[in-house]
Amino acid sequence: MPSPRGKLTQNRLLADLTWLRVGGPADFLFQPADTEDLADFLSALDRDVAVFPMGVGSNLIVRDGGLRAVVIRMGRGFNGIEISGNRVTAGAAVLDAHVARKAAEAGVDLTFLRTIPGAVGGAVRMNAGCYGSYTADVFVSAQAVTREGKIVTLSADDLQFQYRQTDLPEGWVITSATFEGPTGDPDELSQRMDAQLVKRDETQPTKERSAGSTFRNPAGFSSTGQADDVHDLKAWKVIDDAGMRGATRGGAQMSEKHSNFLINTGTATAADLEGLGEDVRKSVFQNSGIMLNWEIMRVGEPAPTDP
Repeated sequence: MPSPRGKLTQNRLLADLTWLRVGGPADFLFQPADTEDLADFLSALDRDVAVFPMGVGSNLIVRDGGLRAVVIRMGRGFNGIEISGNRVTAGAAVLDAHVARKAAEAGVDLTFLRTIPGAVGGAVRMNAGCYGSYTADVFVSAQAVTREGKIVTLSADDLQFQYRQTDLPEGWVITSATFEGPTGDPDELSQRMDAQLVKRDETQPTKERSAGSTFRNPAGFSSTGQADDVHDLKAWKVIDDAGMRGATRGGAQMSEKHSNFLINTGTATAADLEGLGEDVRKSVFQNSGIMLNWEIMRVGEPAPTDP
């Protein structure tokens, strides 16, 4: 391994770094000091060694056998926010909710980010969105480090934003992003975000160990939150129709409050969670002919004792 300025830890258990609190160890966990440290490290790292950029673990199942890779997790060197006019530049480690709040204080409307779990790097990589708004709608550019250690600037054309995905090459690490939102009154933006939080808490299991939405909506877009929203091809609706609301496997459960939320009731393994998700996919397909696609990323190897 190269000797970086940041922190490099061998055989680091990842369970406590994911919102679902499951997962085995990574071969190495690297927390770079800054962009240059990350670039130097990747440039010197053997090309055969796999690299996995990890945010705050909000949309992730790490399997029980862990990851044969260097997991890169951004920290204090990537948590700055700068605002100039209607443009907001934020480090990859900044929470989406924090970006929304700071932007609102400056009169910039990025309010849809307030209820999205996770950080800026993941929001860009997965084109996060809700209430009919997406990261792609406000995206200007992003800075990233390639697997070879080159610092590059990415445009929307480079990323090819789609529903819940982009074309970011494997092993590339987003370090910051710039967004541009419409002007808004700070008080009105704050009130809108407060209302969004109330609605979220009423409809989602925010007090449980979850990873946000488990499956992508078959309709190919997120809920708009509007009164005329149609639910026929929403993931929660087809899960309900298949009778899988509240379904369990080991310590995993599909939430009774929102059936597209997979939760760890306290004793779940990664195998329980992923296995229950596959049970749901099978039941939905048998009931409706729809094959749900995972929104939660699953990575790593199963435990040696798993079947």
